[in-house]
Amino acid sequence: MTHTNLTILPRAVFVRLGIPGLEVYHTWLSIPLCLMYIPAVLGSSILIMVITGCSLHEAMCFLSMLAITDILLSATTVPKTLAIFWLHAHDIAFDACVTQVFFVHVLFVGESAILLAMVFDRFVVICAPLHYTTVLTWPVVGSITVAVATSFCIIFPVIFLLKWLLFCQINIVPHSYCEHIGVARLACADITANLFGFSGPIVRVILDVTLIAVSCSLILRAVFHMPSQDARHKALGTCVSLLCDLIFYVPSVFTVLTHRFECNIPQHVYILLANRYVVVPSVLKPMVYGVKTKQIREGVARRFLEIKSYCASPLG
Repeated sequence: MTHTNLTILPRAVFVRLGIPGLEVYHTWLSIPLCLMYIPAVLGSSILIMVITGCSLHEAMCFLSMLAITDILLSATTVPKTLAIFWLHAHDIAFDACVTQVFFVHVLFVGESAILLAMVFDRFVVICAPLHYTTVLTWPVVGSITVAVATSFCIIFPVIFLLKWLLFCQINIVPHSYCEHIGVARLACADITANLFGFSGPIVRVILDVTLIAVSCSLILRAVFHMPSQDARHKALGTCVSLLCDLIFYVPSVFTVLTHRFECNIPQHVYILLANRYVVVPSVLKPMVYGVKTKQIREGVARRFLEIKSYCASPLG
């Protein structure tokens, strides 16, 4: 009878490498990351403040949800990454690592549902404008919000399975933050159940992206069948901001899929793309929506005037 000796390590601490192969450039990489993180948080915060402080229409609820998702995603990952780059703080407690996995994947899945809701809003505006107020009512928005919240339910089994894994001999996470596949592959037990469990969120995202693609094709068909060129330009102008969101989100889906199925992509390329996803869209979205949405521009201007008048008053 043979015995296999396995050293079961305590799960108290995991070590994140940052960006393997580019360790000597960590300090330089931290500069653009930090310079993007600060305006990302400020821009999304201003966007949320303007939307919640104004009587805007129902669709703005989706935009505020998207901004909250951006803030939480960048706040969950970027500070820890900067700590690795600047302070060499590679260690992370197992529970903190699992918590980071939970938020990263919940927000990733939730964002696809929010984008689908925003595409649905544009579909109703362009394809059935006369029925917009009767279709997209506050009860409908509430139902869509509940559907977005189901992202939590989809991720819970993934976290449960991850918590029950045994880790042995290696506790090094080859990433700048904890994500499911990277942590699960460190286990010395069979992770087939984990891979199947993670299929749920992947299927949900693929379904959302498929519905987004179908809706966008219907929107474009409706736009190009409009009688006048001015009407076509106006309709497309209402979709520019949303198209920018999709341009950033869809590549991140392929990045997750290539990592899940172990495609032949250099690890540092995958990690750089993952870090780009959590911070670059958060920087650009407030600017894009601020430029393209009149209500947001007016709301920002009104807020700055209120701050200016407060500072100029004797009590300020």
